[in-house]
Amino acid sequence: MEYTVTVTSPLRGRVAVVTGAARGLGAALTRELALRGARVALIGREEATLADVAQQLDTEARCWEVDVTDDAGMRRVAQEVRAVMGAPSVIVANAGVAEGGPFLTSDPATWRRVIEVNLIGSAVTARVFLPGLLETRGFFLQIASLASFGTSPMMSAYCASKAGVEAFAHSLRAELAHQGVGVGISYINWTDTDMIRDSDVHAVLRELRGHMPPPARKVRPAPEVAARLVTQIERRSAAVYVPSWLRAVQVVRAALPPLVTRISARELARLSRDTEFAPTGLLGPGGLADSDAAGRTDV
Repeated sequence: MEYTVTVTSPLRGRVAVVTGAARGLGAALTRELALRGARVALIGREEATLADVAQQLDTEARCWEVDVTDDAGMRRVAQEVRAVMGAPSVIVANAGVAEGGPFLTSDPATWRRVIEVNLIGSAVTARVFLPGLLETRGFFLQIASLASFGTSPMMSAYCASKAGVEAFAHSLRAELAHQGVGVGISYINWTDTDMIRDSDVHAVLRELRGHMPPPARKVRPAPEVAARLVTQIERRSAAVYVPSWLRAVQVVRAALPPLVTRISARELARLSRDTEFAPTGLLGPGGLADSDAAGRTDV
């Protein structure tokens, strides 16, 4: 299926870089950016899948297979993007992995990998591409989450990483404001991606979503979420919430940890009598691809 540019946008002709672009929200973001006329650099771990996404775009699109936590590799990619496509105007730090399960029985390497990809990978992405953004006075978008509020039991690594990227983006925004570079944060809830579909297979995450209020359980299509985020980029907005009601949660976030703790103390005690909560490992095909690539690197 081909996607044809149909919208006049301030992004037309600009270079946009998206990490984690092989699938899910990252792939949807590349399609939406292309629809608005941007030239897109796709970065991810799955070379063939990246190429498949790029071939669907009716715009200039180039692919780079690299680990976002690899400083030298990402520095090389940033240099190549600039040489081949020009200085970027948009960077989307989207690459991410997740795992679920009790912290005590989680695999230390898997837990650490979530932090490395989601938080360190975002910082590496910013570091190598910021020289280009300073030149174009561009925009850096950090993909965060409802998990940035740090209130989900059995998701300690993911919550820690997303709270970290939120703080990182706030700090970066203040640091770069006088140089004309914008920094935005996207707070998103459940989005229809391979990672989220995989989570429902695991009792620990199925129960987590099942005990959320009905509006918080809804899974939104990735193209719908991507359209909201690209509009945020066009407007250089400091924050966007998908769904919009998450903005209200931001206002009362200080009350969430004690509330969630009280509910979890009751519900987890009940559920643990009938359900064995086991670590999930990295979720989805993207998580599997990351694990496979890490295994090849370690050989």
